[in-house]
Amino acid sequence: MTEKITLSKQDRKKVWWRHQFLQGSWNYERMQNGGWCYSIIPAIKKLYPNKEDQVAALKRHLEFYNTHPYVSSPVMGVTLALEEEKANGEAVEDSAIQGVKVGMMGPLAGVGDPVFWFTVRPILGALGASLALSGNLLGPILFFVLWNVIRMAFEWYTQEFGYNVGTKIAQDMSGGLLGKITQGASILGMFIIGSLVQRWVSISFTPVVSSVKQSEGAYIDWSQIKGSADGIKSALEQYSSLGATGLNQVKVTTLQQNLDSLIPGLAALLLTLLCCKLLKKGVSPIVIIIALFVVGVVARVIGIM
Repeated sequence: MTEKITLSKQDRKKVWWRHQFLQGSWNYERMQNGGWCYSIIPAIKKLYPNKEDQVAALKRHLEFYNTHPYVSSPVMGVTLALEEEKANGEAVEDSAIQGVKVGMMGPLAGVGDPVFWFTVRPILGALGASLALSGNLLGPILFFVLWNVIRMAFEWYTQEFGYNVGTKIAQDMSGGLLGKITQGASILGMFIIGSLVQRWVSISFTPVVSSVKQSEGAYIDWSQIKGSADGIKSALEQYSSLGATGLNQVKVTTLQQNLDSLIPGLAALLLTLLCCKLLKKGVSPIVIIIALFVVGVVARVIGIM
C-alpha cells in the first residue's frame, strides 16, 4: 500500500508566505494566475514527486484567477485539500479544481472590499492619523504594524480553515453566514466612509454674500493695539470676547459660511454622492478625477472656490 502524501504545517506555511505576493505578477489576460501559481509551488513539489505531474499541476493553476488578495486564502486552503486528494489517487478532475476556485473567488471578492478596504483600513487609518496629527510618531508605525498583523493572521487562519474543511466550504458561498458577513461589513463600512467624507473631501465656496459694517465695540480696533506683548494679549482678549466676527470693522459672510450654518459638509457630501452616481453609470474613475481637477482649477481662477 502506497503511503499517503500529506502537506505538513511547514508546507502550508510556505504557501501562505508566498501567497502574500499574489498580485506581484498581475496581468490583464488572466489576472492573478501568476501569483497564484507561484504561491502553490511548494505544495505541488511535495505532492507530486514526478516532474511531469508537477508540470501538469502548474499548468492547471495558470488558468484565470482573480479575487480580493486577502480573502483568496480560504480558496487556497480548499485547493490544497483537493490537490492532496488528487495526489493520493482520489478521482479529482482538473476541471473540478478550477471550478471550485472560480465558484469561490466571486462571492469572497464581495466580502474583501467591505471588510478590509471600507472597514478595517479606514478605522486603523483614522487611528494612526489622529496620533500623527498630534505629533506622535507612533501613528504611522501603529497603522503599519496593526494592518499587517491583522492581514497576515487572517490569511493564515482562513487558509487553514479552507484546508481543514475542504470542499464543504463551497456549500455556503451563495448565502448563509457569508451573506450576513458581507451585509454587515458593507453597512459598517459605508457608515465609516460616510462619517469621514467631511474630513477627506474639502470644498470652500469663496463668493461674498454680504458685507456688514459693525458698530464700534463689536470688533478689534487695531489702531489702539500696541506692538508689544501687552498689545498681543489685549487683541487676543478682545477677540475671545467678541467672537469670530470681531477681527475687522466690516463683517464679511461668504457662501461657504452660509452653507456651513445650514448643514456643515453639505457640499462635500453632494460631491461624493455625485461621484458615486457617475461610477454607477459606468463613468471611468480616471475621467472623474481629471474632471474634478479641471473644475477645481477653473473655479479657483475665476474666484468661485
